Amino acid sequence: MNNNNLTQKVKKLRNRKGYSQEELAEKTGLSLRTIQRVENGETEPRGDSLKKLASVFEVSPDDIVDWTIQEDKGFLVSLNLSALAFLFFPILGILVPLTIWILKKDKIRNLNEIAKDLLNFQITWTIFFFIGYLLIIIGTLLKIFHSFTSSLMTSMLFFTVFLWGVMYFFNLIFIIVNAIRVSNGKMVN
Repeated sequence: MNNNNLTQKVKKLRNRKGYSQEELAEKTGLSLRTIQRVENGETEPRGDSLKKLASVFEVSPDDIVDWTIQEDKGFLVSLNLSALAFLFFPILGILVPLTIWILKKDKIRNLNEIAKDLLNFQITWTIFFFIGYLLIIIGTLLKIFHSFTSSLMTSMLFFTVFLWGVMYFFNLIFIIVNAIRVSNGKMVN
């Protein structure tokens, strides 16, 4: 964290609100000396002090303090490829990327956007996957317990299984294409 950026930001936000250091201290409940130390770069606001400043300035704490955000394309590619866990069990295509996202959230540039897009697609895909699975089970049960026209039921089951395979293939391609896009510095589809 660059102290000079922090001091400039706090001064700028204070001046934008039209507060003196004394008024800011009064409104935040912090001591005047604390405000002076922050603005002189002698200390960085943390925890409660940061929350109080953010509240008075009507901004988020992240707007005051620039946390070091890394640029890591390799990690973003790995995040996308982690969704391949769906090949083992569909829910893993959600859980593995979600876990990775939670562990590195707000620490890597573009991670939040890419993770949200990836998880949104994986959740939608998994819902459709399980709907297809239920259709296969229902179709099989109907074929076993009721003597519906055998050819119609067989066609429906074949179509559902075929659709399932297409869904797997589409998800696989989606993950690989997005991993390539991220490695080339582009956003995911």
